[in-house]
Amino acid sequence: MSDSARQRVFLTGASSGIGEALARHYAAQGAVLGLVARRADKLAALVESLPGEGHMALSADVADLPAMKAAADAFIARHGLPDVVIANAGISVGVLTEHAEDLQVFDAVLRTNVLGLFATFHPFVAAMRERGVGRLVGIASVAGVRGLPGGSAYSASKAAAVKYLEALRVEMRASGVQVVTIAPGYIRTPLTAVNPYKMPFILDADVAARRFARAIERGTSYTVIPWQMGIVARLLAIAPNWLFDRVFAKAKHKPRKLPT
Repeated sequence: MSDSARQRVFLTGASSGIGEALARHYAAQGAVLGLVARRADKLAALVESLPGEGHMALSADVADLPAMKAAADAFIARHGLPDVVIANAGISVGVLTEHAEDLQVFDAVLRTNVLGLFATFHPFVAAMRERGVGRLVGIASVAGVRGLPGGSAYSASKAAAVKYLEALRVEMRASGVQVVTIAPGYIRTPLTAVNPYKMPFILDADVAARRFARAIERGTSYTVIPWQMGIVARLLAIAPNWLFDRVFAKAKHKPRKLPT
């Protein structure tokens, strides 16, 4: 199959977890991939293991706009403008405001989870708008519905991500380019492996990847996966503060990670 006949997918956070599962799913479907992550060795190993030819390992920090522009330019030069751009890279760690050193961690979470969306999409938006077709996909989280204790940075970043993606969706509406927001619940990945609490309706990463891909193909503007967490999210959104506070005040926290 020629490159022109293959779906072209540009994906960040590809070296593990949901990103790796999405890469394997799309490669199995015959797509040609531009895979972005900071860990060049893991990216190279992933590309070697994927079916198909032409996949590109593009090492970059998603919060570094020049680096993301260079990665995008390299993909476009070889394969043309992608059909789907998936901003999947994310950091999920616990922080507590009483620890001054956690400000560094908070900053890293916001830079990756929010500014990384802008830096991922920016190199493609103008050309996609001119072409009049394509999908920009942002991975948010149910954690953005309410502020979760111990996870303030992650909740704040994902709430901001949802609103950013909503604004971008409206900006792109007349262009024919679709903006898709996916808000996962719990997915079995290295990020959730350290969680010291029960994770209802948790999905394996490969199962989640297939469901994500279906939502992307449909062009769904906003979807929660799995659907059961969508019901939980709606209930959380309408719960009065006194009830939410009482239920979550004693909830276990995601472990903190000291800045490196």
